[in-house]
Amino acid sequence: MTEKATLQAIAPLVPRGARVLDLGCGDGTLLSYLQRERGCTGYGVEIDDANVLACVQRGVNVIQLNLDEGLAIFEDNSFDVVLQIDTLPHLRNAETMLRETARVGRTGIVAFPNFAHWPNRLSVLRGRMPVTRRLPYQWYDTPNIRVGTYKDFEVLAQKNQLRIIDAFGLHEGQTVRWCPNALASTAVFHFDHGKGT
Repeated sequence: MTEKATLQAIAPLVPRGARVLDLGCGDGTLLSYLQRERGCTGYGVEIDDANVLACVQRGVNVIQLNLDEGLAIFEDNSFDVVLQIDTLPHLRNAETMLRETARVGRTGIVAFPNFAHWPNRLSVLRGRMPVTRRLPYQWYDTPNIRVGTYKDFEVLAQKNQLRIIDAFGLHEGQTVRWCPNALASTAVFHFDHGKGT
């Protein structure tokens, strides 16, 4: 999901010069962009060997770690911002990792494919799981453990006493603020632990 339009939509949520932890950072594209364009520092966390190598080649500090094992190596409020861009659908312990994101970062930014996007709903009404640009796999070969919706995340955030600072959708590079649960293919949430910093 680290297309240029996505980078440009998420980057303004990250303060200039922030210390950033990017969970499931992939090849380091987003963190490299934040370092270059926003003067940020920090680390990526990735499990895949090829992606770890790509991060190193990009000049991104990376830690090879299985996120399902948690973030115990990081202290409370170690980072200004913790990113989870397209990471939650792949985690077995998504709620625990969301709480850990709020613990180790002053703020968190989560983005994930919005299963409630209207073409997905239409596909389910026709009796088929959706296959779209944001959900490009068949039901039987998807790497996603779960799918969620914009509204689902609002409920999960409230359950975990997270304060949503900003929330919007993205679709084909455009920000969607009106009816994002139905009109956006990607959900984006900026939040903190609601306890002040």
